[in-house]
Amino acid sequence: MPLAEYAYGGMLSGMDLVRIYECLCDRTRLRLLALLGGGPLCVCHLQEVLGEPQVKVSKHLAYLKERGLVQARREGNWMVYALPAKPPHELAANLACLQDCTAEDPVFRRDAVKLGKLRSASPRAQASASCVAEARRSDPETPERTDSPGAADWILRD
Repeated sequence: MPLAEYAYGGMLSGMDLVRIYECLCDRTRLRLLALLGGGPLCVCHLQEVLGEPQVKVSKHLAYLKERGLVQARREGNWMVYALPAKPPHELAANLACLQDCTAEDPVFRRDAVKLGKLRSASPRAQASASCVAEARRSDPETPERTDSPGAADWILRD
């Protein structure tokens, strides 16, 4: 049984603290969780803010998802990650602490500034351009642009 099912399948009364702290003991995962505290984001935007390769970002997101700390949904060619809508008390308390503790850390502040710049740019144009460029790098058959209405509106909402 995947670890996430233990957290959400009713087998535990809440979320196992050890699982939470295993996820929090890596700086990249802390940075991802702090960024997702502001709302759902596409992998390519997380990659851009962190300045890390897509493979590394995706690996850490998969680790967090397997343990129930993030949720994912596919939107066309892109994966969008978010914190759980209704996190267990243990997770909510630790995520709140993370937000408080990262406010003064220069790396986390720099990440927040980068994300703010992405959000203040035209969300539709910025999201479409960077996501399509990323998809094109991994799949040359990806079309030049996306014409589906609202295809990128969810990526950088406030």
